[in-house]
Amino acid sequence: MAVFLVMNFVPGGPVERQIMRYRMAVATEGGVSGGATAIDIPQEALDEMRRYYGFDKPVYTRYALWFWNVLHFDLGRSYIYQDPVWDVIKARFPISMFLGLTGFFLSYLVCIPLGVFKAIRHGSHFDLLSSLIVFLGYSIPGWALGTALLVLLGGGSFWNVFPLGGFRPADWEYLSFFGKVAAQIHYMFFRAVLHDRIVCRPYNFDENSLMENLGQDYIRTAYAKGLSERRVIFVHALRNSLIPIATGLGTEISIILAGSFLVEKVFNIDGMGYLGYTSILQRDYPVALGILVISSLLLLIGNILSDMIYVLVDPRIRFK
Repeated sequence: MAVFLVMNFVPGGPVERQIMRYRMAVATEGGVSGGATAIDIPQEALDEMRRYYGFDKPVYTRYALWFWNVLHFDLGRSYIYQDPVWDVIKARFPISMFLGLTGFFLSYLVCIPLGVFKAIRHGSHFDLLSSLIVFLGYSIPGWALGTALLVLLGGGSFWNVFPLGGFRPADWEYLSFFGKVAAQIHYMFFRAVLHDRIVCRPYNFDENSLMENLGQDYIRTAYAKGLSERRVIFVHALRNSLIPIATGLGTEISIILAGSFLVEKVFNIDGMGYLGYTSILQRDYPVALGILVISSLLLLIGNILSDMIYVLVDPRIRFK
């Protein structure tokens, strides 16, 4: 509701943009002096434009109609593309999901083992060096890191190793299966590195939680019973250390699409995140609100999955 109200009251909406576009066209064709603002538009035309975009109704009525349509799986029609919002989003949704899920799984496949090894070797040179590298990477803004990668390895001033932009090569349809796999990996290197930096947060929780659990009494009891270090760490301590990660899983899933925006903007990829950015700039309210609805649903689904995984990780928690 808050986003809907803000979007409907900010200046430069679709009606104002159409008026300015009409005045500029008439001024250009007719050679009118004094600029486009000197051209008057009949009140009937203004009323027709407001009716077309639905701005002839009060804001609460527009919100009620929009929300009622959303409940019936109708996200409206785009002002810019003149297509149903779902069709506009559906064409770009797989790209953002591919980018988001790649970074999401990489973050857990890399960061959790890194956190375990850092907790086991706490205070070692590897722990200090890896912490320095990780926190240095977090301190660099994402757009700066992406730009630096493009300049260094994307054909800028140094090496032309990886493609500058895009999601897939132009000859994608003509490549063999293994050729497509190799080409996708080649194109995804920069994107995965930048997206992994955005969502790679589990290692810190895992390291701190594992270090805390390694000092508990049940760990000392397990060692006293003669269990091996591998079994104590990976069977007993690690399972309890995953509870904070399971709790924050819903938030991690919700930023899959939000995190892909920066990647799509830097590397010029026409995905869902970049679509949301351009729809806000162009005041394409139905598309922006449709992306908001999908992102909210992902957050709800992520929270449900987080609760389910929490139950699997901690046997003391059970749904009644």
